[in-house]
Amino acid sequence: MISVEQNILVTGSSRGIGRAIADLLHEAGHRVVGHASRPFPDDSPDAPEWDVVVADFSDFRGPDLLWQEAIDLLDGRIDVLINNAGIFVANPIDRGDAEWLAAWDETMTINLTASAQLCRFAVQHFLDHANEGRIVNIASRAAYRGDSPAHWHYAASKGGMVAMTKSIARAYAGHGIYAFAICPGFTMTGMAEDYLASRGGDKLLADIPLGRVAMPDEVATMASFCAIDAPPSMTGAVLDVNGASYVR
Repeated sequence: MISVEQNILVTGSSRGIGRAIADLLHEAGHRVVGHASRPFPDDSPDAPEWDVVVADFSDFRGPDLLWQEAIDLLDGRIDVLINNAGIFVANPIDRGDAEWLAAWDETMTINLTASAQLCRFAVQHFLDHANEGRIVNIASRAAYRGDSPAHWHYAASKGGMVAMTKSIARAYAGHGIYAFAICPGFTMTGMAEDYLASRGGDKLLADIPLGRVAMPDEVATMASFCAIDAPPSMTGAVLDVNGASYVR
C-alpha cells in the first residue's frame, strides 16, 4: 500500500462521483486539485476544502489550462490523474443532421477528447520525471452494454475511454505507469436521477439485481483503491460497479 501523500488531479469534481472521489482522497491525507466547469459562488456552503480549477472542456484549450494550473498548485508534481468529467445529454436520431452532429461532437469532445488530452499530459509528465504514475478513467457500463437510442454518442465516448485505458496500460506498464478504468452503471447523481425519472425509474431498477443504483461513495471507494492501493499487476483492469445489471 502507498502510504505517502500523493498529488492528485480529479476532473468533474464539483458534484456526484467526482466530488465523492475528491473528498475521499482529501480526507485520506492526499493533496487534491479538483476541476469544475464553473466556479463555486463565494458564499457556497458546498465549496470544497481542496483547490478547484475552472476549465471548460468544450474548448480544446480547457484541458491544457487545467493541467498547467494543477501543476502549479501541486508544486510541479502530479502523481495521479482521475478523469471523471463528462456529460450525458440525449441526442435523438430524428434531429436535423447539423444538430445531431453538433451534439455528437460536444459529447466526444468533453467525455473522450478532453480525457485523452489529460492522459497524454500525464503520461508525458510521468515519463519526464521518471516516477511512477497512475491514471484512473471513470467510464460507464454503456461502454460494454450500450445505451438508449438517444445516447449512441455517450456509449461510444465511454467505449473509447476503456480502449484508451487499455492502450495506456499496455504501452507504459514497464515505465511504472498504471492505468485503470471503472465502469459504473446508474449512480445516484443528478444525471442519473434525471434519467431515471425520464425513463420510468421502477422499470430500470427492475433490471438491476441489487435492487438499487450505486451510490457515489461506492464508486469513489473503487477509484481511491485504483489510485492508491491497487497492485501494479492490476494495470489495465476494467472494474464494474453496476449491481450485476451487466456481468461480463
